[in-house]
Parts: sequence; C-alpha cells; structure tokens
Amino acid sequence: MNPSKVAAIIPAAGSGIRMGLSVPKQCYELGGKPILVHTLQRIEQSDAIGSIVLVVPADHKGWAEQLVQKFQFAKVSKVIAGGKERQDSVLAGLKVLAAEVELVLVHDGVRPFVPVAVIENCLQEAEKSGAAMAAVPVKDTLKSVSSRKVIEKTISRDGVWQAQTPQAVSKSLLIKAYALAAEKENFTATDEAGLLELLGHPVKVVQGSEQNIKITRPEDLMLAKAILKESSADMKSIEEGCRYRSGYGYDAHRLVEDRPLILGGEEIPFAKGLQGHSDADVLIHALCDAILGAAGVGDIGHHFPDTDEKIKNISSLTILQGVAALISNKNYELANADITVVAQKPKLAPYFAAMQKNIARACGVGADCINLKATTTEGMGFEGRGEGMSAHAVVMLKKF
Repeated sequence: MNPSKVAAIIPAAGSGIRMGLSVPKQCYELGGKPILVHTLQRIEQSDAIGSIVLVVPADHKGWAEQLVQKFQFAKVSKVIAGGKERQDSVLAGLKVLAAEVELVLVHDGVRPFVPVAVIENCLQEAEKSGAAMAAVPVKDTLKSVSSRKVIEKTISRDGVWQAQTPQAVSKSLLIKAYALAAEKENFTATDEAGLLELLGHPVKVVQGSEQNIKITRPEDLMLAKAILKESSADMKSIEEGCRYRSGYGYDAHRLVEDRPLILGGEEIPFAKGLQGHSDADVLIHALCDAILGAAGVGDIGHHFPDTDEKIKNISSLTILQGVAALISNKNYELANADITVVAQKPKLAPYFAAMQKNIARACGVGADCINLKATTTEGMGFEGRGEGMSAHAVVMLKKF
C-alpha cells in the first residue's frame, strides 16, 4: 500500500450541543490536550496514511490551523470548513483530496482512542474489496420499543454489530456514492457505509475496539478519562522500558584523487580523499546512522539524500548537528558512542582528540562520551587494498 495514494478525512465539524459545552466537543481538553489532538495523533501514527484533510467548523478553522502547527502534525495537508451534516463535511474533504489518492479513510474527530491496528486493518480490507468498516458485535439485549416507550419485541443479537469509524473506501466508489445520494431528495447517511448501501456495494466489516468510543454525551467524558488514564499508565511503562536505546551504523566510501580526506570533521593529510555528495566523512556518516537507528527514525539517506543539492559538499558535522536536533525533539540525547574506522592508511590516532571535540560539540555532549578507534584489515578487502574506507559505530541514547 503506497501511502501517497491513501488519505484520511477527519470530520470534526460538530457543535457539541448534546455535550452541553461552551465549545465544540472536539475542542474540549482531555488530559491537557483537545480531543481532536488525541485523534490526529492516532491517525498520524499509521504508516499507511500519507495525508490528512481536517474538516472543522468554519469559525474554528484558525484555531485548528494553529493546533496543527503547535503539535507539528506533518500529515495534515489541508484544514477546511465543514458543512451542516457529517455527510456534507466528508464530501467537502473528498473534493480537496489530491488527484493521486485512491483510498480514503474517514474517521470521526471525536474518536480519540482508535488503535492503529484497526486503522490499518480497515485500509488493507478496503484495498482488497473496495470498502471496509470497523465495528464491534453487540453484547447487550436489544429491544424494539414503540413511541409510547413500550417494548414491542426482542431483537436477536445474531449478526448485529455496532458501527464505528474508521471506514475506508475506494475514492472512486465514494465519489459515485455521493453522486447517487445527491440525486435522492433529502437523503442523509450517518456514515460512509450507509452511502455504499445506497450504491449497492458490499462493505466488509473488520473487528473494531471497545475503547474506540465516540465522545458525544457528558457521560462519555468519564469513560474517556478512564481510558486515557489507563493508556497513559501503559505508555509510561513503555517509555520507562525505552529510557535507553542502542543503535548500530555502518558506512563505506571510495578513495579518489583530488578530494580532501575528511574524518571526524578534521582534514587529514593524505594523497586521496573520500568520494561522496557531502564531504564524505565516513566516520560521521556511520555515527549518524547509528543515532538515527537507535531513535527508530530511519537512516541518513532518508533525512539527507544524496539528491539534495543543498547538502552538496557540506560538512558532515552540520549533518550530525541536524541528527542531534532531531533526536532531541524526541527527548533523547547521546549517552556514548564507540566508533571504529577501517583503513589501511593513513595513521589516524594523532587526530582522534580533535575529532572527539568536533563530534562532542556537534552532539552537545562531553568529549568523554565519544570513543574512537582505527584498525587495518592487514591488506584484505577494499580497505586493505586502499580502494576505500569504512566505519562502524555503536551508540547508546538516553531519554531526558
């Protein structure tokens, strides 16, 4: 599933009248953050989703845009005003999706506890069958009640499920369903599955979650606070288990003429230098990869691709500073690093003290946190033949 072809529409344009609040329910703070923020954080965690369209009340559009900026929601591509009904808001979101989007996931802005696994299961099923909806089997006994509040009959629970969101649909199918609904006078569907029923297209059901509640009434807030308290305790346990993280990095570059040899931010007197898009500092590159790996955020090629002209011939110490800032934003810092350069020539030990200072300064740590070593291969391999150099790095990050 290509994330660039998958978009989420988050309808959050409700007024919250049933909640009896002075602000729309999606704006109400839960655990110090608006309910909408909790929801967006869950959607952003899905690697399968490439972009998000957020639909809010017209008079809260500025507030929502500030929220996106404050919490750095990178996937939110548009914030737009919604309509009178949920159906109108989703349609407004559908109209502004990028042309390349093929699969649409719709999720209520006031369902803040949706598991990422439910999101991705919906998308996988919709990719195969065209449409899928999260739901849970009904547990309680159901009664059909007359307008006079008299029980008419008991309804069998067999085959009865309670609909939730997310609901995932092929974009082309959803467009057809909306076009058909527009032809029906006063037709309003409460969800996307209802629109597809009108179209006559089957909707597959995937297992939802009992915690995936929709906050619509005051009593829902009590349940939401209990769920948040439980999930916060679980997260604290996970974070404590991840207080320290280790990573390994490796890099290799070819030795060529007419290039300076830069290692650890120092220019080393030598007949050849390392070939690369930046200054090709193999030592720093291995260290960057180890740090990024420990933080679980990819590799140096992802963040600093060799197709980016802005980093052509740049000092790798600048790249290392960027990596240090990136992990700092995730509340990690370098505890220590152990780096080995593999090269037949030249002798590197005389330059280690200066390299340590350069690296420590770029990472914002003491020089004693950096250990450097060099070794030869006794003539074996590309390093031994003097064709290139390689470096290995092992790091430990600690949470602050």
